Amino acid sequence: MNPQKPKSVDTLLLTFIILMVAGGFLIFSSASLGLMARDGASFGSVAFSQFVFGVLGGGVALLVMSNVYYRHWRKYAFYLFVLSLLATLAVFIPELGMTHAGATRWLDLGFITIQPSEFLKIGFVIYLATWLSGVHDRIEHWKYGLLPFATTIGLVGATMLAQPDTDTFMIMAFSGIAMYLAAGARWRDILIIFLGAVLVLIVIALTRPYIMDRLTTFMHPDADPLGSGYQIQQSLIAVGSGGVSGRGFGQSIQKFEYLPEPIGDSIFAVFAEEFGFIGSVLLICSLVFLTLRGYRTATEANDIFGTLLVVGFMTIIVAQAFLNIGAMVAIAPLSGLPLPFISHGGTALMATLASLGIVLNVSKYRTFKRPA
Repeated sequence: MNPQKPKSVDTLLLTFIILMVAGGFLIFSSASLGLMARDGASFGSVAFSQFVFGVLGGGVALLVMSNVYYRHWRKYAFYLFVLSLLATLAVFIPELGMTHAGATRWLDLGFITIQPSEFLKIGFVIYLATWLSGVHDRIEHWKYGLLPFATTIGLVGATMLAQPDTDTFMIMAFSGIAMYLAAGARWRDILIIFLGAVLVLIVIALTRPYIMDRLTTFMHPDADPLGSGYQIQQSLIAVGSGGVSGRGFGQSIQKFEYLPEPIGDSIFAVFAEEFGFIGSVLLICSLVFLTLRGYRTATEANDIFGTLLVVGFMTIIVAQAFLNIGAMVAIAPLSGLPLPFISHGGTALMATLASLGIVLNVSKYRTFKRPA
């Protein structure tokens, strides 16, 4: 039974979500014009796919999830996690998994290509929130806290690193740590996890040359401007060309043949070129407001489970957004992560809106005084 009569959703949060989706599709449409100068997918097919599966499909997911009582997810958390984990592992099945640029991250279903790791994010957060809310009063004991937490992160890590998809694993791990901390974990355990994460990153960097190349490029972005540093150099040119107010909507030059992945992880550079410093600040402020509004919902949630759900989902979104933007302005290593709400990827947008639907449902039961 519901503990209280649901209120209306957080209308301000919902309004910003709608504005981000609408504005994101316009930005995506402009960036997609750059495909006209390239071989491969056409502007029409890419825009259609993004609109149907991302905007419309995501809108339906947002509506449905915002009307499902969030506590119901606890009953199915384990099964959702296992199912999403198996779906992510299915990319290794011949004739079903699809490989692109050396990574096997997609399922080719014939009529649509999906990236199951986007749904693994949802299953992971729901499962972790369920487990942490059940043991939060014993979380300081390593047997109930550190050990099972590290095991869960390790299981997800092994799955993601096999693809390889180091970037998505990093934001999931970061989200998990935020949830673990919100559940009452000791700082000593957080330090142990942090040191373990550093060790894992060192091993990954030493065993996977492309990770080392990213770190080297980050430290010396102008060392190989026609090779490993090409994307960041072209991105900085695009951002700098935007000046204060930008070239104008649709007027980016860099998206034509110069910027790699203008509708993917480089889309912020296209936006900055067209809308300049003013537009970039407005976009960043919008993401900050969306994040803070979401975290406010976490503080007002009716129970610890609701708090952890919101912390997990909002942390994934904000971490991904600012790692993407940071990479485009050379203050973070290149990651290949899409920019939420804006970059190409109907599956990613649908999963983002589904998770925000759960956040909105939590907001229906918000209270300023949480019961014991």
